[in-house]
Amino acid sequence: MKTIATLIFVLFIGVAAQAQTATEEVKVAVIEMTIATETIVEEVAAEKNTEVARLYRRSNSRVKKALSFTTKRNRAKMA
Repeated sequence: MKTIATLIFVLFIGVAAQAQTATEEVKVAVIEMTIATETIVEEVAAEKNTEVARLYRRSNSRVKKALSFTTKRNRAKMA
């Protein structure tokens, strides 16, 4: 009995929701825009900064140590 009452209630709510007609026409505001025919170019003066990167030629520098690592598989094998 409870399931029949619930089913009828759900069907009644569904039919009532579909019966409402809310078809109002919505007017859209039209915005008119023009096309720009002129372009303005602003010139920006670039600063010339010369920066120097330093390379260390010492054999114990960090970069050379990191790049010249060896592993066990790099070693020559005895036949």
